[in-house]
Amino acid sequence: MASVIAGLAGGLVATIVMTVGMMMMGDGGPPPTAGLVAKVAGGEPEDYAMPGMVLHLIYGVVAGAVFAVGAPLIGLGFGSIGVAIGLGVVYGIVLMIGGMMFWMRTVLRMEPDRDMMVMFATVHVVYGLVLGAFLGTGIIA
Repeated sequence: MASVIAGLAGGLVATIVMTVGMMMMGDGGPPPTAGLVAKVAGGEPEDYAMPGMVLHLIYGVVAGAVFAVGAPLIGLGFGSIGVAIGLGVVYGIVLMIGGMMFWMRTVLRMEPDRDMMVMFATVHVVYGLVLGAFLGTGIIA
């Protein structure tokens, strides 16, 4: 079973890679998490780009730990790097759906356009792929 530390580390690495992808594919605007900060603190998402990025980093790190500990608890082991990557990609898709349906549409009342949804989907799959690869290599047990 992967450790919490491995999940935290894998989540950090995966979130950094994901963020680079978001910055390369995005429109230069703040991340959706800046909208959540603005909703709580007041103001516009553009005012909270950096706090939004920090919040997103925290989400990614915690999600890595949840995956590392949770997958084996429900009977999904990281037997090989291929299996771990496959599980990671599925986890990234689950996070993407949750992010689009719950956070964006329900909490933030955003209606993402096609380009945003493609970018959002792509970077979440990348997150899962990197997280799965990290955990599958067993670099940190």
